[in-house]
Order: sequence, then structure tokens, then C-alpha cells
Amino acid sequence: MAKRGVPEGLWIRCPHCKATIFRKEAESRFNVCPECAYHFYLPAHERIKQLLDSDSFEEWYRDLQPVDPLNFRDRVVYADRLKAEQAKTGMADAAVVGKGYIRGRSVVFGVTDFAFMAGSMGSVVGEKLTRAAEEATRLKLPLIFVSGSGGGARMQEGILSLMQMGKVSAALGRYHQAGGLYISILTNPTMGGVAASFALQGDITLAEPGALIGFAGRRTIRNTVRLELPEEFQTSEFLLQHGFIDRIVPRKDLRTEVARIIDYCEY
Repeated sequence: MAKRGVPEGLWIRCPHCKATIFRKEAESRFNVCPECAYHFYLPAHERIKQLLDSDSFEEWYRDLQPVDPLNFRDRVVYADRLKAEQAKTGMADAAVVGKGYIRGRSVVFGVTDFAFMAGSMGSVVGEKLTRAAEEATRLKLPLIFVSGSGGGARMQEGILSLMQMGKVSAALGRYHQAGGLYISILTNPTMGGVAASFALQGDITLAEPGALIGFAGRRTIRNTVRLELPEEFQTSEFLLQHGFIDRIVPRKDLRTEVARIIDYCEY
């Protein structure tokens, strides 16, 4: 008689405390470790379900598709890489934007997803975020961007990718001049050109616990400045201590905290 084994995928290992965790237990806590509160990766669609009111999200610009303007090739042709990423994630590109409600408050919402090429910012990501900021300006609604971008600007699109930093920043500048409220939520990781542009330009900047936030990696910085760096100097806790972000908010409290901030700023 065949011996029954444990089905695959029931258990996961926490990379922080090394505990073996029942997957459904972590999922019931919004993908947070029940032992040490480590915040696991959360896909864009799950982030939307967690932060926004049920069935309130209206996605915008779904027809925007990335192209390969430079005919770029590294190990894989960029056009083929895009197709593979789209098949893997079910997303057109690394950003999802639209309109929704947070505890009954209407907002324009955007999120970048690390699963799609490390959440890197190519032309489509920049265009979606720019249009979202422009719509928030037109509709006079609060704007919320959640960053999970460890890839920064997307090298396969060269200068066209780098241009997105300025384009999104300019749209956010116009939104700010119009009196809008921009709340930026940083998750693990938020790095590179994303951190150097829209992610760190919020009127209020929140971060999840233990998130890696910065421009270049630790080794690159150490080799450049030739100094020993403080332990965990690119974590959200270190940045809060040094006034770089406004507050660290556990994932389970984010929806309530964002709604509270919107109410405070409006009234």
C-alpha cells in the first residue's frame, strides 16, 4: 500500500526566524509570520483586496502593453522575457492602478508588484502611475501608491525607463500644487529609481516593518564610500529613527491607518 505523504505547499519557511509555518496560518494574517511578524511578499491583487473595500476597485489602463523599443537582448530577448513574465504573473506589466474605496473614502490607488521583473519601472509602469496622478488631480481625490519595486528603473528600456522617474515626479508635483494628498506606502523591497522618485515623494510616507528601502545595495555603497555601514541601515526601522519616513505600520493596520490619515487631512 502506498504511503501517504504531506501534500506540497502546506508549509513555508520564514526567512527571518527560520520557523516552519502552516501556509494558511500566514495567509490568514495577510502573509505575515505568526512567530516573528516578518512580512512576506504580497501580490498586487492581494494587496488590493487587503487595503481597499471589497469589490470597490476599478482598474484603469489595462490595455497598456510594454514593447521592446531598443530590441534589447541579454540572456533572453526582452520581448520574450515580457511574454514569460506576463504568463507567470497574469499581469500586463508591474503596475496596477485605478480607483477604489478605503473604508468608504474614495481614492486613486496604484501598486507595483515585485513578481513582474522585480517591480522595475519601465515605460508602462511610469505611464500608468503618471496617468493615475493626473486623474487624482482632476478628480480631487487622495492618491495612494504602494511600492514593492526592488528593480528600480528597467535597464532593458534604457533612457526610456529613466525618463519615467522625471515624468511621474512632474505629475506628482502638479498634484501637490493642486492641493492633493499623496500617501506613499513602502514595502519590501523599495529600491533604485523607484525609491529615487515617486516612492519617497509622499506627503505622508508609511512603511511596513522590516522593509528594505534605499537606492543602491549595501555592498555598492560600502565600496563607494569605503566606510563600514550601520547594521540594517536600509531598513524601515533605521529610516524612521533618522526621520526619513513618517511611520511604520504593520500590514494588518494599514487600511485603518490610511483612512485615519485621509480623515485628518480633510477635516
